Amino acid sequence: MAYTFAELPVENIAPAPRNARTHSPAQISQIVSSIRKFGFTNPLLLDEGKVIIAGHGRMAAAKKLGLTSVPVILIEGLTEASKRALAIADNRIAENAGWDLDILAAELSAISELELDFDLEVTGFEAPEIDLLIGDGLAEEEPEPEEVELPDADVAEISRKGDIWILGNHRILCGDALVNESYVRLMGDERADVGFTDPPYNVPIHGHVCGGGEIRHREFAQASGEMSSQEFCKFLEAAFQHASEFSAKNAVWFACIDWRHIEEMRAAGLRAFGSWLNMCVWAKTNGGMGSLYRSQHELVFVFRNGRKSHRNNVQLGRFGRNRTNLWTYPGVNTFRKGRLEELRAHPTAKPVQMVSDALLDVSKRGDVVLDPFSGAGSTLIAAEKSGRFARSIEIDPAYVDTTLRRWRALTGCEPVRLSDGAEFSSLEAGFADAGEGQ
Repeated sequence: MAYTFAELPVENIAPAPRNARTHSPAQISQIVSSIRKFGFTNPLLLDEGKVIIAGHGRMAAAKKLGLTSVPVILIEGLTEASKRALAIADNRIAENAGWDLDILAAELSAISELELDFDLEVTGFEAPEIDLLIGDGLAEEEPEPEEVELPDADVAEISRKGDIWILGNHRILCGDALVNESYVRLMGDERADVGFTDPPYNVPIHGHVCGGGEIRHREFAQASGEMSSQEFCKFLEAAFQHASEFSAKNAVWFACIDWRHIEEMRAAGLRAFGSWLNMCVWAKTNGGMGSLYRSQHELVFVFRNGRKSHRNNVQLGRFGRNRTNLWTYPGVNTFRKGRLEELRAHPTAKPVQMVSDALLDVSKRGDVVLDPFSGAGSTLIAAEKSGRFARSIEIDPAYVDTTLRRWRALTGCEPVRLSDGAEFSSLEAGFADAGEGQ
């Protein structure tokens, strides 16, 4: 047999008359992505008549890319039976290989932590498979919540209005979600691939969330019961319009609300984002405050920004994500270990695992997650745990500080202020020393 390496015009190459191998449009797209990133690294195998023995998928991808020529290996001397057998063997033998899942997971994880100029799906694994392999796809049980506590009223606030903090791959701005400049400063040219936010519910915290017991919270800086229904709808819509402008045109947006304000949330979300996909129910394991009935659920509206097709990692459980619109996670008033501390952090704190699962449903590693009402930072912490990059806005400096402390405790790394490179711990120590000197 003789082998000749060559570059041949696409129109001179013929497909095999009996090619048993099939290629779905999705797989052809994967080959296209691979060729775009790595080049045509695997030449077609042709016989003397320039008929494909192996490489029909690569040929289809080349045509889709508009290539006029492709690299080939011309094989001379094969019998007709050998050609047919090789065509089958070339595909079938590769299928008999396996994966060392531990090494594969370690490699994918290591690659994902590098500075990438490509999508990890170029490896041929889909986003939910990658999350599952690395360990973010399915949680066997809810992890212990972070034991963090909002600073007392007499503890100095480190963050100031206008500050932007860098937390590894994440950023948080101490600013107003209703102001376009906040998004310009935070996002620049970036656009969010997904959003998860928990806006204030326009109810007073005292009497509706914390009651008159051991834990008492400051009221929210905005929408803490002072607005009419119409004003609250405008409040939500203003934030969502900015969020829409700074999101991809197929980004899925999750927005939390209580039963009292379903109408305002639906109206504001539809006007800003355009498509209403679903409404999920967070079913808590214990009841909270209430009048006739104690409240044991909250609602999560699911919108899509625009009408383009959105990412769907659930795919009816194809990759083990057997998800419905009923989300069962412990509420913050389930007073097992750590719950009291989590409730102290924020009066309406959302479980990090719940937020993380939502992100895993509709995004991939390295995607940008926008949260205009960050609160105590559950979305940012969920992004850290799932390999997404958070962009958060929070108007209250105390809650910004809480987020910085939560992330520092989780990662062991130091938040850095963008304006001057100051580390949060150094500023914190300086405030503490100043307080002791008074």
